[in-house]
Amino acid sequence: MDFLSTPILAFTVAAAAVIVAFFVDRILGKTRARRHPIVGTVLHQLFNFHRLHHYMTDLASKHKTYRLLSLLRSEIYTSDPQNVEYFLKKNFPNYGKGWYHYNILSDLLGDGIFTVDGEKWQHQRKLASYEFSTTVLRDFSSVVFRTNAAKLAMRVQEAAVSDQAIEIQGLFIKSTLDSVVKVVLGVELDSVCGTNEEGTRFSDAFDEASALTFYRYVDIFWKIKRLFNIGSEAVLKERIKEVDAFVSKIITRKSEEMHESQEDSHLLNYKMSLIYNVSDKDATTKCLSSMTLISSKDTTATTLSWFFYMLSKNSSIQDKVAEEVREATKVRDGSSFDELADSITEEALDKMQYLHAALSEALRLYPAVPVDGKLCLSDDTWPDGFSVKKGDLVSFQPYAMGRMKYLWALHRERFSSEYCCYVLLVTAGPRICLGREFAYRQMKIFSAVLIGSYRFKLSNERKDVSYRVMLTLHIDGGLHLVASHR
Repeated sequence: MDFLSTPILAFTVAAAAVIVAFFVDRILGKTRARRHPIVGTVLHQLFNFHRLHHYMTDLASKHKTYRLLSLLRSEIYTSDPQNVEYFLKKNFPNYGKGWYHYNILSDLLGDGIFTVDGEKWQHQRKLASYEFSTTVLRDFSSVVFRTNAAKLAMRVQEAAVSDQAIEIQGLFIKSTLDSVVKVVLGVELDSVCGTNEEGTRFSDAFDEASALTFYRYVDIFWKIKRLFNIGSEAVLKERIKEVDAFVSKIITRKSEEMHESQEDSHLLNYKMSLIYNVSDKDATTKCLSSMTLISSKDTTATTLSWFFYMLSKNSSIQDKVAEEVREATKVRDGSSFDELADSITEEALDKMQYLHAALSEALRLYPAVPVDGKLCLSDDTWPDGFSVKKGDLVSFQPYAMGRMKYLWALHRERFSSEYCCYVLLVTAGPRICLGREFAYRQMKIFSAVLIGSYRFKLSNERKDVSYRVMLTLHIDGGLHLVASHR
């Protein structure tokens, strides 16, 4: 039994700790510079964890920037664009992942680009920037995306012919996993066609590990549970083992293939160690998991899922996307999805501006990373005039920002690509997303092939669709759609 997860005990201990922190903050606040308003404690996050982003959006609608108290520090959350730009870009050196975020994330993501600062981050950033900028990567990845989009369309066709619903989020996860592993390692998983069930088990293990890792942010006892290997931490440890074993197996498989083809069997590990500045296989596995899952598979698959959810609720926008795709590719009526996929050239993709805008609108309402945090490294004053102290956790909230009346007026809750001018703030500053164009290319190719070939609607329009609280914004329970031929 997880003793520290007992509701009464956990509430009593945590409440007492936060109450002490609250009064200490109040007493010290009389002699300190002006701080952002306190609107609650981390206990409120815990109690609202199942609807965390709704809860934080409600707070953001009342305060552009606010504080939540925990035992040892303040947690500052902002949806104010000037504050976000300030700590992501203008004063970037003063805000890093720091020891706090590293401790929480590194068990799952290792010393990857999403967990480290300083020289390690700069080294990975520099080499990853070069990789993403090469024409070879663009051309090869486009071929892979078209191939896997056609495979995915085949699965959709099977469901359409039999008039069965499909769980498309799961298919997107499998297909994007196939794509990124093929692009990064040259290994063919083929999990979307059902020939590799390991990929499915791996994705499920990572999703649960992601959710349990995110839960650490509200669980003040997680370190104790990890020490004694109990409760949620015991489950997390097992899921991380499954994730690491899968990635390690892929690396080994690629090394063996290179050896059999008389290539240097150490080339892959050398390349990975060069990129991530690590020398042992375990560290390489962690870093590759970070790059493969967070930067490519997870964010792309979840964005596509929410995009198709919104299109299924807005048939007129769906039809406009399909019309643009067919005009851009110049395919004839009655063409197969294979012919459509082959017609998606770089020139055709550049013409799909309406599709690009619609994807961006989906990202406004359902950002792949709904909240992202940093650690303040030294005392500072933000553009709004309030002080931030060394050791404070600072986070910006893309999910809440996409719904703020002062940013989007009456349009804030409505999906409409006609008004889409959303600039993703997660791409601001030195940590700007290197794979943004890579991700958009994959999403546009997948969307073009599927929407150009089929119409989609929700299998149950009365059923509520919500998110699962984890590092990325998954649809809870998947997305069930019905497809029909255009």
